[in-house]
Amino acid sequence: MREVAVLGIGQTSIDEHWEKSLRELAGEAVLASLQDARRESVDGVFVGNMMSGSANHQQHLGALVADWVGLRFVEAIRTEAACASGSAALRAAMIAVASGAMESAVAVGVEKMSDSPGPEITSALATAADADYEADQGLSFVALNALIMRRYMYTYGWKHADFAPFSINAHANAVNNPYARFHEPITADGYLRASMICDPINLMDASPMGDGAAAVVLVPAETIRFQAKPLITLAGSAAATDTLAIHDRVDPLWLSAAAASASRAYAMAGVGPEDIDLFELHDAFSIMAALSLEACGFAERGQGPRLAQEGGIFPTGRIPIATLGGLKARGHPVGATGMYQIVEIVEQLRGQAGKAQIDGARVGMSQNIGGSGSNIVTHILRAS
Repeated sequence: MREVAVLGIGQTSIDEHWEKSLRELAGEAVLASLQDARRESVDGVFVGNMMSGSANHQQHLGALVADWVGLRFVEAIRTEAACASGSAALRAAMIAVASGAMESAVAVGVEKMSDSPGPEITSALATAADADYEADQGLSFVALNALIMRRYMYTYGWKHADFAPFSINAHANAVNNPYARFHEPITADGYLRASMICDPINLMDASPMGDGAAAVVLVPAETIRFQAKPLITLAGSAAATDTLAIHDRVDPLWLSAAAASASRAYAMAGVGPEDIDLFELHDAFSIMAALSLEACGFAERGQGPRLAQEGGIFPTGRIPIATLGGLKARGHPVGATGMYQIVEIVEQLRGQAGKAQIDGARVGMSQNIGGSGSNIVTHILRAS
């Protein structure tokens, strides 16, 4: 297998893009990534998306996006892995280039959520849960995460206020991200006073929906090893699954798929948790941030909130997370989220993150969660 590098990146802002269609958002990100890569074409297009069929009444996104950006006749497909769809598209593109089947590929994640009423989006998101035993019983995704968070608090003795640093950090970092949905910092008091959505999850524990797209161009590293800008390689890549329904898991407070995919990615990259300079985790809800930190070896079981309280997740901490806002403040256009994580890590490793730059960042990790932990993709990127 060949070593694969990221040659170009592109993204749109995350917002309610009433004036732009799904194809326009995806096209904007793809064309920006091609421009950054100084390429006019690629051999393949891999589109990550979750709910275009229900929210936009549009399937067949591979051909749609390839046609729109002027890449007709190339191979193009759509991948779906719930909220991990973006990272799944990246992994498919990476495998195509690493295997030699393609000499170049673009992976793009896109989601257009604002055009549909809130209840329709809630129902569409619930399709990533077990239809028979979770969704049909009235459990939305926020309800599922609330059950996990309540159990976590009971088991480990944490209070709701103890999760505040996750949101405070995300919003503080998003101030420096021009593409983020929110640019206002929050306080501990603001966190506690936020409206309750599903006890114990309040508005500050949950990521906002939005419209957006992000893309990267991948090529064999050997073809660009002596370029002027930093060489960013995909040093590790792995995916793992767990039971779809939470009640079928041996332990609902342990993200087994996160631990498995992280372990495989570490092995592939030849690194461990101690070598990671920043971690773009899937903080769709505060509880998922804590569980991801634990599953990936950055905190002991039940001690994710302590790591946050001690400042370990902040830009100057041991393992900076959500360095440009994360899902919580950058926004969570579900099928695009995994690709935003990759684009942001590349910005950090290139030294292009502006005021959000993590000093000395050389190795970054992303983890994109589909469902309530049922499909998880982990990537490790290295600058050289």
